[in-house]
Amino acid sequence: MSKRKIIHPDRDKAFVTGAYSDGVIAGGFLFISGQASVDFKTSTFILGSIEEETARTMDNIKAIIEAAGATMDDVVKSTVHLTNIADFDRFNKVYATYFEGIKPARTTVQSVLGEGICVEIDCIVKLPHSDAD
Repeated sequence: MSKRKIIHPDRDKAFVTGAYSDGVIAGGFLFISGQASVDFKTSTFILGSIEEETARTMDNIKAIIEAAGATMDDVVKSTVHLTNIADFDRFNKVYATYFEGIKPARTTVQSVLGEGICVEIDCIVKLPHSDAD
């Protein structure tokens, strides 16, 4: 099986860290690593309210998806980690604005997250045009 790495378009190559890829295409799917409220130009976490962090996180996910030639409508599954599950309703209002029609399947859990962030999200995306359909 072949794999192809997808990098966030704003990622400064001088700040590449971690033993992971932003996204990996394999078998007609894009697998996106857990994303957070990061400024990829500086590789800096941007902390804020749950609404602000969710919007920046989703914008980062959207950029990775678009770099792979897909759209948010192609997301089939996401996993969401919230530092405080009491933020769920506020998180969900922002998250929902990124999807039209059928929403992705989703798991949402409370987790201990590093760097003081409120939310981390990973996704699985079915690529619209692939040899593995």
